[in-house]
Amino acid sequence: MPALSDRPANWKTLLAFAIIYLVWGTTFLAIRMGVQQVPPFLFAAMRFFAAGVILFLWTVSRGEKIPAGRQWINASFISVLAFLLNYGPLFWAEQRVPSGIAAVMMATIPLFTAVAEIVLLRTQRLTLRLALALVVGLLGVAVLMSHSLALGGAPVDRIRACALLVAAVSWSLGSVLTRKLSAAPAPGSPSALPQSKLMTSAAQMLAGGFFLALTSGVLGEFQRFHPASVARATWLELAYLIFAGSIVGFTAYIWLIHHESPTKVGTYAYVNPVVAVLLGYFFAGEGLGLRTILGTVCVLLSVITITTARPAVPLLSRTGERSAAKSP
Repeated sequence: MPALSDRPANWKTLLAFAIIYLVWGTTFLAIRMGVQQVPPFLFAAMRFFAAGVILFLWTVSRGEKIPAGRQWINASFISVLAFLLNYGPLFWAEQRVPSGIAAVMMATIPLFTAVAEIVLLRTQRLTLRLALALVVGLLGVAVLMSHSLALGGAPVDRIRACALLVAAVSWSLGSVLTRKLSAAPAPGSPSALPQSKLMTSAAQMLAGGFFLALTSGVLGEFQRFHPASVARATWLELAYLIFAGSIVGFTAYIWLIHHESPTKVGTYAYVNPVVAVLLGYFFAGEGLGLRTILGTVCVLLSVITITTARPAVPLLSRTGERSAAKSP
């Protein structure tokens, strides 16, 4: 954390938080509207390849080094998880899943990230609090998908719900892998990823956009895409996703993690779904029944519990001794 004298102006901090709270929360509705006219994988490819090109050129103009060959390979591998297997299923699912529900399902990312930290990084221990949070979060997902609970409103299509869970797990694995590869290299060894977080993001967006476009071609989406028939509003939604959602939003996020605690910045994970659900209800006619409310509350309680975790006695420890659990 910076010294008090180095703290940025309050208005800058508030603006950055407003961006990641509101802008990222609105992207789900923009995706939902866009994929009604543009094939999903192609729409995602347009968003991230364009954003990647702009961010790459901007970082290079600021004097950042172009990634080396090995760094491109690592960034491309991560992009398969963080973009192809995350945003591809998300865009595809939102053809039929309400944007608010999609946002709630994607809010499970901290749950799967915690599991990945326990299993892969060994930087997190399974505590009683964490175990209960995971159970509550999965219960919320079950509520949204259940066909047997009489809660009103249609349950989420199971195939597309599973696609959203795949997306959440993939992003979690991509985040954990990025953290592992971003660790300080041995003296004299090249870093696995660019030192600049903005350049790393640009490289991943470029690679992710390429893989999404390749998948789109394999699925035959290019044959089904007719630019002349796409409404102007859809092009504006795409521009919004590129500039506001990807470039401005991510830049604000990177700025915040250098000036605020990770716990504070991580609050976007449970603000975004609320914004998305309310926008979907008021502007897109999406339902807001008991099923949606109950499922959303369960997921958000789980996420809040995980992102604000304090050191606790581990429920499961390899040594069987008392030790502190790191906050995810």
